[in-house]
Amino acid sequence: MGWKLSGAGASLAIVGSFLAVATGGTTVFHCDGLDGPVVKAAQVSLETGNLNHVLVWVARRDEAELGKAFEKTMAVRKSGPEARELADRYFFETVVRIHRAAEGASYTGLKPAGRDLGPAIPAADKAISDGTSDALARLLVATLERGLKERFHAVLEKRGYPKDDVPAGREYVHAYVEFVHYVERMYEAAGSGAAGHYPDTKEPKNHH
Repeated sequence: MGWKLSGAGASLAIVGSFLAVATGGTTVFHCDGLDGPVVKAAQVSLETGNLNHVLVWVARRDEAELGKAFEKTMAVRKSGPEARELADRYFFETVVRIHRAAEGASYTGLKPAGRDLGPAIPAADKAISDGTSDALARLLVATLERGLKERFHAVLEKRGYPKDDVPAGREYVHAYVEFVHYVERMYEAAGSGAAGHYPDTKEPKNHH
């Protein structure tokens, strides 16, 4: 079975990486959320009986494992409402676990719906939904400019330290290094795709 990674996953990954670098925070992805794109795709597969809806979220090498889990889930769902609920949960966990493993990330369980994902991921989702990236671009540019100005002004404020004041000099060096590294990380993030998903070069790349 062949498959192709959705553009949504790649876009979310790049935006998440970009904002994480810009703010200096930890990247938060919603692929493990009950309201995330992976579980939503799994729900459609279960309701339609068509595995291809969720198959795009796993690597080619994992298709067989996911296919077996899908067959088991579809069979158990016929046993009643309680069995259906348990079977669906099992399938969601299996899909997310396989998806995360392909990223080289650990599976820490399904996360509740409605959690705070910060501004980047919702903005990326809305851009895809609306078919325009204008608002998303404004968010990225504003975040970059704010981070750049803060670090730049910190360097300017500390560069005129008395040459015999070693502690003050170290404060300048700290501000300088943080500024230059920030610029470097932003440049690299803006000029490259998001790493993490499917390290095999034969697979599409994506990071959630």
